[in-house]
Amino acid sequence: MEPSTSSPREREQRFREIYEATYVDLLRFVRRRVHPTHAEDVVGDVMLVAWRRLDDAPTELPAARAWLFGVARKTLQNTRRRDDRHDAVATRLAQIWHGPGEKGHHPDLVAHRVDIAAAWPLLSASHQEAITLSALDGLTAPEAAAVLGISSTAFRLRVSRARRALRSHVGSTTAGDRLPGHTAFDRGPR
Repeated sequence: MEPSTSSPREREQRFREIYEATYVDLLRFVRRRVHPTHAEDVVGDVMLVAWRRLDDAPTELPAARAWLFGVARKTLQNTRRRDDRHDAVATRLAQIWHGPGEKGHHPDLVAHRVDIAAAWPLLSASHQEAITLSALDGLTAPEAAAVLGISSTAFRLRVSRARRALRSHVGSTTAGDRLPGHTAFDRGPR
């Protein structure tokens, strides 16, 4: 790819032309594929790619429009993959339990797993990350803190808040109740 020889003003004008010619159709395309509340965010991501890669866009407007639809398709695929990974983490987290007599198909355990999986998306990204590093990745507090670039004390506080938030979403019956199966994230950071 050769560097652009157009001026910043010409570049901005070209982007505006592409934007005005494609935005409405692109939004309609995306709305048919995602929840309507997410469509504008996806189109915003597509337009960001268009701005960054404007030199890669075809010069003819119909071809540039088709190129943007391809960018939208790839953006949607990436979003689905991210959501699938997110769902997989929630499912895996819901399946973690310890203790010798617990059977995987006991109705109460299954219900608790479903509750945890349903609660997972309600957590902030920061809380999800703290629980994942601690419970799923098995990192100690100092190790997880190093990953996040924070102190061990800050990580312990973060994971403690994350566990508390998860418990509140799962709906523990009384203060101090442990989540079902005495899960790894109940043990606290090491």
